[in-house]
Amino acid sequence: MRQIPSEPDKIRARVEGDIEAVDRVLRIARMRVHYDLRIPQGKREAAERAIATHEQKCPAATSVRGCIPIAITASIVEESHEGAIPAGVPSSQP
Repeated sequence: MRQIPSEPDKIRARVEGDIEAVDRVLRIARMRVHYDLRIPQGKREAAERAIATHEQKCPAATSVRGCIPIAITASIVEESHEGAIPAGVPSSQP
């Protein structure tokens, strides 16, 4: 995703769907996708662009486009640079 690490602990998705009977046949009527993203500092704009264009570039979303409405949202948390020690935390180096 736009040069943003996507390890399992950095990106999670929750997907929900509403199923309704249409002409006595069950059908997925709507879908909601919510991403929880942990990204490096300075990558928020890239992450927001990726979420904004997700539906146009996702193979699953493009497969159902026009048939099932999809709402895509995200919670984005920027993390400090790797190896940085947060203020007030002692270093383990002597």
